[in-house]
Amino acid sequence: MIAALVIGRKGSTGFPNKNFLNVLGRPLAAYPIIAAQEASSVDRVYISTDCDILRGIGEEYGADFIERPAFLASNEALGEDAFKHGYEVVRERIQAEGQSLDMLVLLMCNAPTIDSSLIDEGIEKLQENPEADSAVTVSVYNMWSPIRARKLNSDGHLEPFVPLDVFGDTSLLNCDRDSQGDVFFADMGASIVRPRCLENMDKGLLPQKWMGQKILPIRNWGGLDLDYAWQIGMVEFWLREHGVTYEGMRKE
Repeated sequence: MIAALVIGRKGSTGFPNKNFLNVLGRPLAAYPIIAAQEASSVDRVYISTDCDILRGIGEEYGADFIERPAFLASNEALGEDAFKHGYEVVRERIQAEGQSLDMLVLLMCNAPTIDSSLIDEGIEKLQENPEADSAVTVSVYNMWSPIRARKLNSDGHLEPFVPLDVFGDTSLLNCDRDSQGDVFFADMGASIVRPRCLENMDKGLLPQKWMGQKILPIRNWGGLDLDYAWQIGMVEFWLREHGVTYEGMRKE
C-alpha cells in the first residue's frame, strides 16, 4: 500500500493562520490533500495535526485524522519528528488491516505547489529504482546559488556564508547566476519515501533527514513552502499555471 501523510499545526507565529489562508477560494492546506487524493498511485491519505480547523479541512477532503501530540506541535518541534510519528501511526493502522506500507508520500499543509502528476511521477521513479531511498520535488533556483549566500561577520560586514574555496578554483567563479550549473532546492512539495528512511532517520542526509541518502529528483518549478505573505502571489501563479482557477476549480 502507498499512503500520503500531510502535516500541519496551529500556533504559527511567523505567519499566523497560514495553513488555512484562502488561496483561489480554498484553504491553503486543501491543495496538498487534493493532490494526494487525485494521485492514482496513492491508496490512503492522512492528516496529522493538533488543529481542529486543519482536522476539519482534512476530513472535508477525505483525509483520515491523526492526532499530533503537543510535544510535536511547539515552535521548537521539528517536522522530521512529526513525519516519523505520523508514519508510525499510519504503519500501525495499515498493519492492523493485514497490509504493509510500501511507500509514504510526505506533504505539508503550507506547501501547496504540488499536484497529482508530480506525486505519481515520483512513485513511478521509486518503483523503477528499488535502490533509491526517496524521490522529492525540486525546483531550480540558480539565483540562490550557495556562492551568492552571505552572512554578517563580527564587524557587521557581509562575507561569504560558505568559504568560496570549497567550490574549487575561485578564478572560475563569477557573477553569472548560471555559472555553476543548475542549483536544485528541495521545494517541500512532496517527499516520497520508503519506510526505511523514517525508521533510520539518523542516517539520512542533512538537513531533511527523512529523505534518506539516495534521493531521486521530481522536477518542479516555482515550488515552495509558504512562510511569508509575499509568497502568496507566487503560490497563486503556480496554481493558475497548473490549471486551478478561482474557487479551486481545475480546468479540464
